[in-house]
Formats: sequence, C-alpha cells, structure tokens
Amino acid sequence: TRMAVQVAVLPSPQCLFDDPIQICVTGLLPQQAVTLRARLLDESGELFQAHARYWAGSSGELDLAHSPALGGSYSGVEPMGLLWSLQSEKPHKRLAKRNVLTPFCVDLEVYDGHGDMSRLLGKCTNERKFLGEGVKRISVREGQLKATLFLPPGSGPFPGLIDLYGSGGGLVEYRASLLASRGFVTLALAYMAFDDLPAMPEVLELSYFEAAVNFLRKQQQVKDTGIGVLGLSKGADLALSMATFLPGVKAAVSISGSGFNSFIPLQGDGFTVPPHPFDLGRIKCESGLADFRDILDDHRDPATWCCRIPLEKSLAKFLFLSGLDDTNWKSDLYCRDAVQRLQQHGRKVEFCSYSGAGHLLEPPYFPLCQASLHKVLGLFVQWGGQWREHAKAQEDAWHRIQAFFWQHL
Repeated sequence: TRMAVQVAVLPSPQCLFDDPIQICVTGLLPQQAVTLRARLLDESGELFQAHARYWAGSSGELDLAHSPALGGSYSGVEPMGLLWSLQSEKPHKRLAKRNVLTPFCVDLEVYDGHGDMSRLLGKCTNERKFLGEGVKRISVREGQLKATLFLPPGSGPFPGLIDLYGSGGGLVEYRASLLASRGFVTLALAYMAFDDLPAMPEVLELSYFEAAVNFLRKQQQVKDTGIGVLGLSKGADLALSMATFLPGVKAAVSISGSGFNSFIPLQGDGFTVPPHPFDLGRIKCESGLADFRDILDDHRDPATWCCRIPLEKSLAKFLFLSGLDDTNWKSDLYCRDAVQRLQQHGRKVEFCSYSGAGHLLEPPYFPLCQASLHKVLGLFVQWGGQWREHAKAQEDAWHRIQAFFWQHL
C-alpha cells in the first residue's frame, strides 16, 4: 500500500513571518508530476495565490530547497518561492498586515499532474506570525503621540527603534512587530492620515517626532545608547531629519527615500525645512497608473538646496537602501546624492542599491507589489520591481537593517 502524501513545513508549521521555512512532500510516486499551490486569504478577504510545477525525486520525495520548479509563478530552485510569488486575482492589490495579533495562514497544497488542479493529494497550513513569543503590544496615546509600542520579552535592555512608513499614512505595525520579535523595543509611529492626524498636513512639527524619541528613551527596557529610526519613502526623509536635528537619534535607515525634505514643510525650533519644489502636473499616467518620478525640480539646482536635510551636521550613522527598478521615485539617484554629500564631509556611510528591486522594500517574503492604491492621493501608483530580484533584495535588506542597528545601538 502506498503511503499517504504528506506536506511538511520544517522546522515547524508555525513561525514568524520573516522566518524562512523548508517545504517537503513525501509519499509521491517516483518522478511523479505534481503542482504545488499556496493560498493566503488576507484580512479583507482578498485571496493571494501562487503555484509551481515539480517532478518528484526517485524515491517519491520533493524538497523545495533542492528541487527546481519547472514553471508556474516562478521557476528554478526557490525554497520560498511559493510565498514571495503570491499574487491576487484582482490587479494592484498589496498584501499588508493590519492586525499583528493574528497570523497569516498559508495553505500549502499538492496536486497530481501539471495540468488542471483537480486531484488534491495532500495539504498543510503554515501559520506565519507577526508577534514572537512573549512580545507585548501596547497602544500609545500620550500627549499628541499616536503610536504602538512593541516590547520583546525580558527586562533587556534592548536597542530602541522608531518605525515610520510613507505618505500613505496610517499606523503601520507589521514591520515594527517583527523587529520587536527580533529583540528591538520598537515604536510604530503614525504621523499623517490616522485618527485626527490630517491626510496631508500643512506642516510637520519636529517636536512631534522629538516627543516620540523622548517617550522611547524613557522606557525601562531601552538601552541608553540612543535611538534608531527607520523609514520608508516619506518616512525615510523624516528618519534622516530626526537623525540630523534630534541628538537622541544615533542611527537611521533610509529605505527608498531622499536626502531632502519632500512634500510637507518640516518645522523645527526657529527654523523650517521647506519641501523640495514639485509639480503634480508632471505626474505621468500609464494604463491608469501614476508615475511620480518626474514631479520634482532638478535636485542638483542650487535653488532647491534649502530643502536639503543637512545630514553632514549629524553625528548619527546612516544606512541607505534603494531599488534600481523603483518606478515611483528616483530613490537611487537621490540616495546617491545624500551619500556623496556625507562622503564629501569625510563621513563613512553604508549604501546598498538592489538591481530589479522596486520602491516597496518590505520585510522578507512579502510578495512584490508593483502597483497599488495610494490611500491619501486616491490614485493607483506604480512601485516597480521584478519578482525574484525584489524578493532577494528584501531578504538581504532585512539582514542589513538588523545588523546595522545592532552594531550602532
């Protein structure tokens, strides 16, 4: 009698979202043609799916760490391909986690043959969590602050991080919760388009971000070596501004950002950094998708230099990450400009640009989103990226970010 077909997720069917896993199938016929499928239902009921075709090995086994996919959502040896290639039927949907207290459940199914998926042979579920064992999630509404604090288990002290997302606004917690699960006290901070924070503020006050730094520094479990800030897109230039103007910030990571202030004036104590001049009339629309890359005036024009963040005055450490296939923002060009400025002032700076990566460099195994709805602008915008390259970039960036903060905090 043939053994039943079994799909196993190793080392455990439960893991953190950023954990790599090993997917194995046993009990197949030697050299059997099979199709593997992954299905994930997000919190709004949107179905994300991926599939790939394989041949079983000579003893009826299949291990995605060694067996090449023959096609489908990806091809070649890709141990995590079924996760990073997940895609919604509806175009321009972005997979994001709203409630970090619940996991994403990924159903992994194996079907007979390379044609229609009518004969299910076996399945299992991989539970991918956003909160590690013992991590606490605490809602913060102190003064004007609107944030969520994540505390790793134990008394620490741990390095403290502030996590900022982009101009889509809201209070985004999933990256912060994963970083806390990796040993950082992390504050996910909202600064626009959340509760009573305006969708497009007329001005951003540096004092708001300073209050966040002070709040984090006074937490018992936080090391007193200073705070780290990481930001994506608009959050990236805010991270750089915080590292420049707030002495409590010792390390900053800019993801797909710029070394100048963008879109909204930043008001400090007795000074204002104006936004880099832009013209929304220069948005290009291709098949209903907005491309923002040409909306800014030339950043090399000295008339725009009053909008630069004076990074060279900061004592903080910097890490810049950008994708060469970013179709939303000239982030690589703007990063290089900032890096060059720092280097001219004799500063060492870490910089990594990824070929084939788009604008939304997320924690690993989030599938690429090439375009989606920008909530604040109400437009579908392009983000760019190539599936496989973007997935590899996210894995590398995630390791770099953590190593950078461990080193400098």
